[in-house]
Amino acid sequence: MLALVGVGGAIGAVLRYLVGEWMPDGFPWGTLTVNLIGSLILGILVGMSLSAEMGLLLGTGIMGAFTTMSAYSVDLIELFENSEYGPAFSYLLLTLLGCPLLAYGGMRVAQAA
Repeated sequence: MLALVGVGGAIGAVLRYLVGEWMPDGFPWGTLTVNLIGSLILGILVGMSLSAEMGLLLGTGIMGAFTTMSAYSVDLIELFENSEYGPAFSYLLLTLLGCPLLAYGGMRVAQAA
């Protein structure tokens, strides 16, 4: 099982790099593109009810390395679909605000060292 995730992860990481290289400079087009495409593809994969092995290879491996936005999107949708509105909005706000703030803090800590 770990081999499926590892192989998929290697493929996803290379694909993410190639998309980033293909996009023009000046705006984070590469990141935006992989997040949008990855969210669509993971949604399709989840909707297909794949075998556990294919889910690990394609979903966890390839899409996991290609983008984490895809997993975030599916998790958020599942919370809303299960009428877990409090946790859904918490997850949404914590991700949208917490992740950039923590990244900024990490950058400042590293620069100060």
